[in-house]
Amino acid sequence: MRIAVISDIHGNLPALRAVLDDIRHRGCDAIANLGDLASGPLWPAETMGLLMDLPAVTIRGNHERQLLEGDPAAMGESDRLTHAVLTPAQLAWMAALPDQARIDGEVLLLHGTPASDVGNLSERVDRDGARAARPDELAADLAGIDARVVLCGHTHVPRVIELEDGRLCVNPGSVGLQAFRGRAPHPHVMQSGTPAARYAMLQRDSGTWHARLLAVEHDPAPAAELARDRGFDEWADALRDGRLPP
Repeated sequence: MRIAVISDIHGNLPALRAVLDDIRHRGCDAIANLGDLASGPLWPAETMGLLMDLPAVTIRGNHERQLLEGDPAAMGESDRLTHAVLTPAQLAWMAALPDQARIDGEVLLLHGTPASDVGNLSERVDRDGARAARPDELAADLAGIDARVVLCGHTHVPRVIELEDGRLCVNPGSVGLQAFRGRAPHPHVMQSGTPAARYAMLQRDSGTWHARLLAVEHDPAPAAELARDRGFDEWADALRDGRLPP
């Protein structure tokens, strides 16, 4: 079985199209979409239109929750812009998405951690910045979880981490936004270091799961220019370079 894993599209329609073209070329049995679908200064409504027609197992991320539960006047600028352009049908489709899902029983889909859609499962943040989670840290977070593979997003950083018991934690990275600044629990930057759109391909052979992290090259200029035109300079830097200045 082959599962293509996408996450954190953030309304970047050209990047999403490039990734879907690559998935079609490689072939898969299912697509897992881990949320944060449209929020941002790019093409939120157009991206939602494509995703609503995509045969994928899709869960909601923290930005879907924020768009649905928050007062637009109190939202962050990115969510407020997105909320203003999504149609009632798109918001209703988003509202029907689950927080978690499973594929084939063995693969668990999360956005953040089992406990929080804003938790960092595959990364840890301390005063020195962000780093990959250790297998023992993941084992503590995933205690009681019987999935052989746990898929997570939110951090935008691609990771495959194997636990001592053979379980895999797979973060495909972000399709649409390759760097951002976080504030909690300490100020930090998450970044992939490349503008390439990221996703993962998960495969089971003879009962054993393996994951491959993939990077899809595409032209980031249209998205970066649109973000800058709309006053999102840090988005423009992240889209163009895959990193942020200090």
